Amino acid sequence: MTGSADASIKERLVTENTTTPPSSQKILESEPGHKCLISGKEVIMLSSNNYLGLASHPRVKRASQEAIERYGCSTGAARRLGGLTVIQKQLEEELAKFKSTDSAVVFTSGYTANVGTIQALMGKEDMIFSDELNHASIVDGCRLSGARVEVFPHCDTVALERILANSRARKKLVVTDSVFSMNGDIAPIPDLVRLAGEFNASLMVDDAHATGVLGEHGGGCLDHFHLEGQAEVVMGTLGKALGSVGGFIAGSSRLVEFLESKGRSILFTTALPPAAVAASLEALMVIREEPELRRKLWHNTTFFRDRLKRNGLHLLPGETPIIPIIVGETSQAERLAGLLFSKGIFVSRVGYPYVPEGQARLRTIVSAQHTTEELAYCADAISESIKEMGLEQKPSGQ
Repeated sequence: MTGSADASIKERLVTENTTTPPSSQKILESEPGHKCLISGKEVIMLSSNNYLGLASHPRVKRASQEAIERYGCSTGAARRLGGLTVIQKQLEEELAKFKSTDSAVVFTSGYTANVGTIQALMGKEDMIFSDELNHASIVDGCRLSGARVEVFPHCDTVALERILANSRARKKLVVTDSVFSMNGDIAPIPDLVRLAGEFNASLMVDDAHATGVLGEHGGGCLDHFHLEGQAEVVMGTLGKALGSVGGFIAGSSRLVEFLESKGRSILFTTALPPAAVAASLEALMVIREEPELRRKLWHNTTFFRDRLKRNGLHLLPGETPIIPIIVGETSQAERLAGLLFSKGIFVSRVGYPYVPEGQARLRTIVSAQHTTEELAYCADAISESIKEMGLEQKPSGQ
């Protein structure tokens, strides 16, 4: 029996190719700033979720270091078994204020926050309505819940309304990314709020790429649309604009109490280390006290988009710092990324299964740390490299 199982595993490892062989992956050897050292080469970083540069902000680093000195490197236990620290409770209180909710609870990652929350809230008698481009963590959470899942076309609220109207499920959940990580577009949150209310459904928003970025105060997508408190479940991460690692769910006190007792990805894993918690807590303070960082991010985003368009590139509709450049086949995106790396620019190529076949892309991401000179160089190098390769770049990827 064991021999047969071993053989099937070996066969799968041989027959199924990985999307990126480990030998071709670039290794980060410095802070993930606007310039960094990757595989021994200094490059302009154009693929980091470190939107505001807080991963290397002096205040954030100092807070993390001080937490290690005071609390050590690990909590040593799961949350309910003695691993909940006083600074994590402080972080959760600040996150609730930041998201304009009653309460918040921290997970070890955004992935575990989505998976654990959906699995805990929904069951086999329920129905989930999920955007077709939602993050893998949402997809996996839906599968683990056992609920029936209706996938609606990307941001198609007409289709969503139709399937909501036909649903007779006892409990309904509409779930969406707020900013879609591969396209950079923003979900139609006002319409989703309206439809959820009309059809007695709950709304869950994955605010990973919007937290600290969108909104008058950086509070995310609901802040952006002035709809604070209009989604029952809001997920956010600590590992993107907040510059650390971890995830959280914000919502009502009742929701948080439920997840603390029923969320398997909280109950059965060690709580976040103090260094990460302290870094996130200080990052929230920086976002509040240094709004110029967010203003610089949006200035850079507009500048880079405009420069790419002026150079003749076709871009997907969007306004966020995620700016994908679709080139077609994965091999073409791989070659283009390699050519740019030789020119001192690191940009990640994304192919199947992250995006559909034939729509491989470079996913460029702008940060507040970039200078306009760096962004101008990158935009020009991208357009020049596409011409050098003879690529016919189109927004549809066809």
